[in-house]
Amino acid sequence: MIRFAPSIRFAPPAHGFIHWFGAAALALTALSAHAAITVTDDSGATVTLAAPAQRVISLAPHVTELLYAAGGGPKMVGAVSYSDYPPEAKQLPRVGDNKALDLERIVALKPDLIVVWRHGNAQRQLERLRELHVPLFFSEPRRLDDIAVSLTKLGRLLGTSASADAAAAAFRDDIARLRARYANRPAVSVFYQVWDRPLMTLNGEHMISDVITLCGGRNVFADLQPLVPTVSIEAVLAANPQAIVTAAPGATRPDTMLPQLDTWRAWPGLAAVANNNLFAIDGDLINRPAPRIAQGARQLCEDLELARSRSKQPAP
Repeated sequence: MIRFAPSIRFAPPAHGFIHWFGAAALALTALSAHAAITVTDDSGATVTLAAPAQRVISLAPHVTELLYAAGGGPKMVGAVSYSDYPPEAKQLPRVGDNKALDLERIVALKPDLIVVWRHGNAQRQLERLRELHVPLFFSEPRRLDDIAVSLTKLGRLLGTSASADAAAAAFRDDIARLRARYANRPAVSVFYQVWDRPLMTLNGEHMISDVITLCGGRNVFADLQPLVPTVSIEAVLAANPQAIVTAAPGATRPDTMLPQLDTWRAWPGLAAVANNNLFAIDGDLINRPAPRIAQGARQLCEDLELARSRSKQPAP
C-alpha cells in the first residue's frame, strides 16, 4: 500500500506576518495616494479627483477647445452653445450657454468633472452646480502662458498628460517664435475696441492686451479699470492710437470694413485713420483663451507690422 503524506502549508511566523501585512497596507496606501489627482484651478481652489475624469462637461467655448487640445475629446459628454471647435464638438449635447445653464441636463449626463468659466457663467447657477458635489475646475487664463499651464493641468485631471504636455509645448513654441520676431519692434499704440455702443475696450490685465504686447504694441487703455472698461470717443481721440483693432465674426477680407471700424473715418486726423490702420481679426482666434489664440496673435502681429510701415509718426 502506498501512503501519501498529508499536504503541508507553511505559515510565516507571527511577527513575519505582521511585517508583511504592514508592508502591504503601506503599499496600498501609497497606491491610493498616487491614484489621487490634485491641481489648482484659476480661482486658486484645489481640485482633487480620485481617478482621471471619464465624463466631462465644458461650460465655455474656450474650455471646450482646451479640453480637446489636452486629449479629452473622447471624455466629453456635454458643452455649452457656441462650442464649435474642433468640428466634432458641434455634436456634443448642449447644456445651455454662459447666461443660462440647463442644470437638469447636466445632472442627467452624470459628469465626474465640470470645467467652468470663472467670470462668464452666472454666479447663482454656479452655486447650484456646487450643490451637485461634482468637482469643478474654474478656467480663466489671463496670460498667454496660462493656456499652456491650463493644458497641463487638464491633462492631469483627464489622465491624458502625454497629449496635453505635447500641446502645451507646441503652443509655447508658437508664442516664443512670435515674441522673438515682434516683441522688440518699434512700439505701435493700439486701441482695442470690444463694442461700439457703449464704446468698450480691454485693460492691461486681459489676455488680448498680452497679445498686443507680444506683437510690440502698447494698449493705450491698459491702466483703466475694470477688465472691460467703457471709454468715450474723446478719450480715444486724446490717446490718438496708431492702430485700432476689433474682433470680427469670422475672417474678414482686406476689402471689407466692419461698421464699427468705418465709423472712425469721421475723424480723419486720428493717426489710425490717417494711415488706414483699422484692423479686424477673427473673433474666435483672438477672443478665446485657447491654443488657437496663437493664430490670432500671428494675424495681429502682421497687422501691427503693417501699421509700422504706414505710420508717419512715432507712438505717443
